[in-house]
Amino acid sequence: MTAAVLYGKEDLRLERMAVPQAEAGELVVRVGAALTCGTDLKVYRRGYHAMMLKPPIPFGHELAGVVEEVGAGVTAFKVGDRVVALNSAPCDACFFCRHGQQNLCEDLLFNNGAYAEFIRIPARIVEKNTLLVPDGIPLEYAALTEPLACVVRGLEESGARAGDTMVVIGAGPIGLMFMHAAEIAGLDVIAVVKREHQVGAAKLFGASEVVLVDAAKDVVAATRALTNEGRGADIVIEAVATPTTWEWAVDMVRKGGLVNFFGGPPSGTKVKLDTNRLHYGDITLKASFHHTPATCRTAFELVTSGRFKCAEYITGRAGLDEVPAIFAGMMHRNNGWAKDIKTAVFPEGGPR
Repeated sequence: MTAAVLYGKEDLRLERMAVPQAEAGELVVRVGAALTCGTDLKVYRRGYHAMMLKPPIPFGHELAGVVEEVGAGVTAFKVGDRVVALNSAPCDACFFCRHGQQNLCEDLLFNNGAYAEFIRIPARIVEKNTLLVPDGIPLEYAALTEPLACVVRGLEESGARAGDTMVVIGAGPIGLMFMHAAEIAGLDVIAVVKREHQVGAAKLFGASEVVLVDAAKDVVAATRALTNEGRGADIVIEAVATPTTWEWAVDMVRKGGLVNFFGGPPSGTKVKLDTNRLHYGDITLKASFHHTPATCRTAFELVTSGRFKCAEYITGRAGLDEVPAIFAGMMHRNNGWAKDIKTAVFPEGGPR
C-alpha cells in the first residue's frame, strides 16, 4: 500500500509498505477519508510529538473508513462495516483514569497512520473508541469526530452554559470548531480573528460579533466593549497558542469568569499575567488537552445528527499523492492549502 511517513522536520514522504494485518482484537480499516489537522501541521513543522509519535512513523490521525479485516475475538465489528476509529484510548486502570481524567491516562495509547490506504486499529482502540458510522453519513464527516471531541471536552471543562458569552481567540480549524459547538450549545460567541478572510468564516460558524485584530487599536478594549456592560466574557477560549493571546484572554474575561488555554505554545514558553486581576477578580485559569471516550461519543452524535456544519467545515479535497504538497503548502499563509479549514484526503480518489 501507499502511506505518508514522517521522517522529521518538514520531511514527509510517500512510501510503499506492506498492508498491515489484524492480530487478536484488532481491525484493519481501508481508509475512506483522512483529514488534515493543526496538530499534524505542528508535528510536521517540529518533526516530532513528545506524546503521540517519534519519526519515522506513518502520519495522520483523523480518519474514517471500512473494515477490511477482523482479528480473532472481535465481535462488535465485521468486514464491510463503516467505522470511525479514534486516535487514542485510555487504559481505565491508572490513577488518572480512576479519577475521571482519561485524557491524562498514564498509558494513553495513540495510533497514527491515517494518510494511507489501510491502517491497523489496536485492540484497545477497537474496544473503547471505535464507532459504527450510520449509512448516509459521508466518511469525511465522521472523521471530524476526533477534533470535535477535544472541543466538546474543552466546553464541558469550561462550564459552558446556554446564555453565556464566550470569546474565542483564533479562527483556525479549532477556533472555528469552538465557535460552532458553542453556538449549538446556545452560547453568544464573540470571535477575535487575525485575518480579514476569517471574518466571514467566524460568522458562518456562529460568531455574533467579530473583532479583527488589525483593525482594532486595542484588541482587548474592542472585545470587552462587545460584552454586556463591557464587563468581559463569561468564558474565553484561547486557540492560537502565543504568549500575547494568552495574556489577551486573561484581560478579556469578566470577574469570576474562566479562561481556557486550549492552544498549547512550545515547551518553555513564558507569559506575564496580572496577579492582582487574577486574585481579586476571582478568575479561573485552566487548560484542556485531548478527549475522552465520553466526549468522543458526544462529538459523534453532533456529527451524525446533522447539527454540525460538516460540509462547510471541510473546504478542501485531495488525493493521497498530494499529502506532502498539502503540508508544505500549509506552512505558507497565502498558499491555497493553508486557507482551507480542513482538507479531506481520499486514498482511493473518492469524492473531490
